[in-house]
Amino acid sequence: MQIIDKTIIDSALNFEMLLEAMQQGFSQHFCMPKRNVYELNESDTNHDAFAVLPAWNEQFIGVKAFTYFPKNSQAGYASLYSKIMLFSREYGEPLALVDGTCITLWRTSTVSALASRYLSRENSKHLVFFGSGNLAAYMIRAHLTVRDYKTVTLVARNQQKVAILQAQLQHVFPQVNFVIGQSCEVLIGSADVISCATGSPTPLFDGNWLQPGTHVDLIGNHHSEHRECDTATIIRSRVYVDSKINVLGEAGDLLLPIKEGVFSEQDVCAELADLAKINTTARFNETDITVFKSVGTALSDLIAAGQVYQSLQG
Repeated sequence: MQIIDKTIIDSALNFEMLLEAMQQGFSQHFCMPKRNVYELNESDTNHDAFAVLPAWNEQFIGVKAFTYFPKNSQAGYASLYSKIMLFSREYGEPLALVDGTCITLWRTSTVSALASRYLSRENSKHLVFFGSGNLAAYMIRAHLTVRDYKTVTLVARNQQKVAILQAQLQHVFPQVNFVIGQSCEVLIGSADVISCATGSPTPLFDGNWLQPGTHVDLIGNHHSEHRECDTATIIRSRVYVDSKINVLGEAGDLLLPIKEGVFSEQDVCAELADLAKINTTARFNETDITVFKSVGTALSDLIAAGQVYQSLQG
């Protein structure tokens, strides 16, 4: 059984390859039971959690286990630790133990970008990105793979981290103008795509500021009482998700509008698998506002880990 760490993963993957693998993987036969997230503390101020995500397709069986301790940075530890066990689908043989933390960065950003390929306008030029954490650079690189953005505006609370992120991205993508901004009506109104990867418990912008044709990508919230977008954003949009059973089990972005009686499970237009099977633009017109809400799926972990494993077999 192979042990596959972060260094191997980063050298084995690229977004062009992984986007193709995700499209194929989500469009073909797979099984993915509901992911199980266990709150480890009943306190309103402590959200430590443990999760288990199983999935299988015609090639592999996989299960990811991860811990999420959001206050870990105060003690000098990472907030998330994760491992993926990969088995042969044909014989059930253990094949690899894969660093799930790094796979999560790759698969989350790739799924986000794949959804944008289907839901954002092809002529999108301005990406507004909320967040400056570990996911940020992966997310922006993935989105730059599917759209020819001329400007990327970075919005984050930590000004030191976002300045470092800006410098790093500008060096890698000199043809793109990376700027640091603040959430306001003018900025949100100028965005073609808004991608949110934050730990914010409250909405990052006013949904009434969104212009027709905007695509909104939400990946940062996994808590039923928290949300990165407000109700106005949801009710003005055509809403898509990575997995209904997972999103509607834990994401306040949709659960709170449902609780308010202004949105329902039936209002979700499609899952990512539906989009991948069609594999073309899902926009009805250029003026639709679209939302893609993702909480992460075991299938995307399986596909990404499988790609890494296969790349090492020569």
